[in-house]
Parts: sequence; structure tokens; C-alpha cells
Amino acid sequence: MTLLRNSRVSYPTAIANVKQKVATPIPELHPQWQSLDLAELLTQPTAFLSISQSNSLYSPQGVQSKEKQWERPSLENTVKVVIAARKAGAKFFWIGYNVFREDYPKSPLDEAQYRNWYEPYTNWSDEQKQWDGELVDQLKALQQPQDVEFFETAHQSSFIGTTLPLYLHRWGIRNLLITGMHLDWCIEGNARAARDSGLTPIVIGDACACQYQEDEPATLRRINNFFAPVISADFAVQLLERDWVRPI
Repeated sequence: MTLLRNSRVSYPTAIANVKQKVATPIPELHPQWQSLDLAELLTQPTAFLSISQSNSLYSPQGVQSKEKQWERPSLENTVKVVIAARKAGAKFFWIGYNVFREDYPKSPLDEAQYRNWYEPYTNWSDEQKQWDGELVDQLKALQQPQDVEFFETAHQSSFIGTTLPLYLHRWGIRNLLITGMHLDWCIEGNARAARDSGLTPIVIGDACACQYQEDEPATLRRINNFFAPVISADFAVQLLERDWVRPI
């Protein structure tokens, strides 16, 4: 049976908010994924993974505020998918990202890199550091008590040194909807790790972002070509709600 192709869905390139927020266009679903019945897959046990969607990136007071992620639509698009995934019965994982890694176990590369991140903020209080790594308010408002929340402990993977693999195994989850930061780092890294773990990651491309928006087209294309289907938030909502029409 021929499935609705990703290219047949109308992807908005802008979302009206305080100002126009332009998303990087989602690539056409690679031919290798077009035989997949994504909607049917998402009727099976599925988890929603929000990665690194913290105050650090979405607040003008955050350590990573120079990126101005609030001027891009990843957060609004994440909210859309959260609401649909919640209605569809998905499990939720809110995965934090901490710039202040003084106490992390480190290799020599980690030590040099992490120190470069946090040394400019040695005057920050413990309260400020904690706030910087907390989930942004718009997503915190959508959390529920049964959700799982933890911080990454590895360089780019949520699967190393965390309880994520255990939860996925115990709950029989095979499918992952992934949103967050950064597309060319933790998102791609986790999509790769998920594939190597025998899971089915689906990346919501316009609910993610790179540090530099000009890096996004190549990253979206690379993920879509090699590791996981990349779809839009609107298409994800259609799949979760089974609100689409198959072509004749």
C-alpha cells in the first residue's frame, strides 16, 4: 500500500508569534523511509524525548542566549507534538543538558571543553546554575508526575550513564519521537545511538535547531539520509492523530 509521502504534507515555513519565526525547510522524506507506515508504528509503544530544551537556550538570561533560540520556532513546534503525543499515550522523557559540568567524570578532552563552557560564569550562584539547566517554562507546564526527567551525563548521548535504556526496555518502547537541541550534536548523536540500540527514532526537524541556523540543512539531510526519518511537527501531529488521507 502506498503511504502518504512526507512531501505531500504542507509544511509551514513560518509560525506567527510575537514576530515571524522561520524554520529551516524539512527535506523530503528519503525514499528508504517511504515504505514505512509511520502512523502504524506510532500506535505501538512510543516515547517522546525532549533533549536540552532548557532556560540556558530559550531565555535571554541563559548561558547560551547568544543563539537566540527563542527567535526560531523549535519550542512552539515541540509544544504541538507534546500535546498530540500525550493524547496518543506516549511516555515522556525530559532530558536536561548542563553547561556547568565541574563535577562530571571527564576525559582530558572533556576537561578542556567543559572548562571552556563554564569558566566565564564562575561568579554565578548555585541557584543561577540550577535555573540555567532547568526545563523551559513552556514545557515544564506540560509535564506530568509520571514523566521521567534526568540530565545527560555523557558528551552527546542520553543512552550512556542514564536510566533511559532501562525504562525503554521495561516499558517495551521501540519508537522515539525526538525534539530539542542541538540538532547537529545531541539530536543526531541520540538518533544514531537509538538506531544502534535497535530502536526506531523519528526526528521532528522543525522542533530542533543547530547553534547556527545555516548548519541545519546539511544536518537535516544527513540524519534523514542515514539514520532516521526527519518530519515536521505538523506531520507528526497528523500521524499521532491519524488525521491524514492516503493517496489513491
